[in-house]
Amino acid sequence: MKQQANQEIPSSKTLPMDGMSRWKQIAPFAPFSREKFRQLVIAGKAPQPIKFSARCSVFKNRELHRFFADPLNYTAEVC
Repeated sequence: MKQQANQEIPSSKTLPMDGMSRWKQIAPFAPFSREKFRQLVIAGKAPQPIKFSARCSVFKNRELHRFFADPLNYTAEVC
């Protein structure tokens, strides 16, 4: 049996409370595009990413839950 190259991995129906997630895991819960989320991050109005490398960023799930609960009044944590 041959697998298709662009077969998607089934995503979870909920975002875990703990841990970290990459954009692909967050996208199903985000009511806006990746670019708009990036703009909100830069403006400090969305959770700040943790950079593992130049091409790998993750977001804290607890912060994402805070953000999705009240996106208009969210302010990023100051480290």
